[in-house]
Amino acid sequence: MEDLISVIIPIFRVEAYLRRCVDSVLAQTYRNIEIILVDDGSDDECPKICDEYARQDDRVSVIHQKNAGLSGARNAGIEKAGGSYLAFVDSDDYLSPEFLERLYRACVETGSDMSVCRWEYVKGEPILECGNGRTEIFTGRQMLANLYIPDGAYFVVAWNKLYRRELFESIRYPAGRIHEDEATTYRIYHQVKQAAYVDASLYGYFVTPSSITRGFNPKRLDWVKAGVERVDFFEEQGYKELMVPALKALADGSIDIYFGMKDELPGSGREQKWIQDLIRRGLTRVKPYGRFPLRTEIGYRMFLMCPGVYRRLLDQVKDENGKQ
Repeated sequence: MEDLISVIIPIFRVEAYLRRCVDSVLAQTYRNIEIILVDDGSDDECPKICDEYARQDDRVSVIHQKNAGLSGARNAGIEKAGGSYLAFVDSDDYLSPEFLERLYRACVETGSDMSVCRWEYVKGEPILECGNGRTEIFTGRQMLANLYIPDGAYFVVAWNKLYRRELFESIRYPAGRIHEDEATTYRIYHQVKQAAYVDASLYGYFVTPSSITRGFNPKRLDWVKAGVERVDFFEEQGYKELMVPALKALADGSIDIYFGMKDELPGSGREQKWIQDLIRRGLTRVKPYGRFPLRTEIGYRMFLMCPGVYRRLLDQVKDENGKQ
């Protein structure tokens, strides 16, 4: 008999999209699944919709809990899951019918601990499959390096993946934080002996105007915190070759957040100074492992001396690139 896959769906105020999401999971070609709907204290029609699905299909179960955020909802699903494999689906997204089938086959046929696929932005239409369809194998160390390639977003997020249950024995998502994927996925890769990447778009990522990670939000500082933790982890575990790209990614993302705070968060001077101190320490911390590209290092030093000038130059470069 094929392995049971537990599909965990955290739910909060998505009544307009929930049925589409759950229906896409029920329509999977891989049938040996359990669907765990985690109602995270939703105050709309979501609790009722969840209970309707549980009555209609015995593969569906529901957890009703007080609001604990996305991390808390995922963690509750992990605790309840009985499958040999876990998958996460955000409740406003939806799946290609072969999402679980192809990711499961990739794990089994290659002996991998987990599998990953591409995803596409969608507005409700069927997912257009892009990619060459082939499966590529990576070590856990290579998966960590993939966090910094141009398509690195495929490797960061939690929800376009299938995981062996054992990977979560000692890992949970950080309570009360956003950008929880940034704070967790690298720890999973550290445990992985081998992973499979399926070069096919099997997951539809639906971005709503109310998405918490769009625009500027003071909790975006959680991204910086996760980046700091990741760099510390790489250094502690001896991932020397990852230190330069990790420090550069941390600096670039933190500078964007710095300007978001400067524009939209009056009274955030202490947080802005914290980011400047991170950039300053990064210029020193990188030295045992290599160096930033010269232009990048000059830019960071300019940012520290005169953020306003740095920003004008950065905007000018963006404008020039946009015209090309």
